[in-house]
Amino acid sequence: MSGQLPDHLDIHLIRILYMLLSEKSVSRVALKLNQPQPSISASLRKLRELTGDPLLVRGARGMVPTQHGESLLKPAKRILVETERLFVRKVPFIAQDEGRTFHIAAPDYLDSQFLPNVVSSLRRESPKSKLVIHGLGPEIDYIRLLSDGDLDLVIANWGEPPAHLHLSKLFEDTIACFMHSECAYAKRTGPDAMTVEDYLSLPHVAPAQTMAGYNGVIEGFLAKQGLKRNVTVQSAFFGLIPYMLTQTDLVLTTGEQFLRFYEKTLPLKRFTVPVKFPKMRYYQLWHDRVHQSNEHKWLRDLITGAAKGLTMR
Repeated sequence: MSGQLPDHLDIHLIRILYMLLSEKSVSRVALKLNQPQPSISASLRKLRELTGDPLLVRGARGMVPTQHGESLLKPAKRILVETERLFVRKVPFIAQDEGRTFHIAAPDYLDSQFLPNVVSSLRRESPKSKLVIHGLGPEIDYIRLLSDGDLDLVIANWGEPPAHLHLSKLFEDTIACFMHSECAYAKRTGPDAMTVEDYLSLPHVAPAQTMAGYNGVIEGFLAKQGLKRNVTVQSAFFGLIPYMLTQTDLVLTTGEQFLRFYEKTLPLKRFTVPVKFPKMRYYQLWHDRVHQSNEHKWLRDLITGAAKGLTMR
């Protein structure tokens, strides 16, 4: 490479460079950009000529970046982010007339009305927009997805979210525990009579991890107090747990708002938790790349409004 920049360096070419180094596949980049594969191959040839490096070479399991290619990944991403900031739309987002596709990720142990309220508000206020709701799990790198633009928002209640992400609080939820009203312990014990010893020794059902290395608000708080409960069942399907309670002696500890709906239809008994848990605090997280975006501000306001609706209820 001569060290001289071409007179006209196409931002689209830098985007293709970033995507090729990230996806490691010409065909996948062509599919994502909705362009013919020969066009992406031609761009790769041009990039090789400009950099004087192959950039992508064949490995044992497909294409892999060269060492020089890997060194270009972060600079290419930085250029794309900074370029995007130059042309942030300063006109208002007219929700009724315009359409966007928004991607949010959320756990399924939210209040049963929260996400339906979000969907209802979006359909009413921006009927041309689309909403994709993603789940969360330990395999989901939500920080990368937010920074790459594959997610717009993450709704969460983790104790210590990453400091570099923007955050706004949505609502709080009091922690309680529930079990089948006809199981032996529930029949002989009053709703305020559960002891710490009872609570720790009873069989518990708990949600599976939603983030790698993080066991949740309940487990985290107990560990800080030097306590450990008897978790005998873990489930990735939180919405099924209330039905598990009706056929077992399991105890579920969660926010009262989540169980409010199920209490009306299932034979569940609520107990005051003898451990002084802090309230669950739910918030929305987003990346700096969309902080000034008008349509993203509109989305955040819409979700904040749905949360206020819960607290008013």
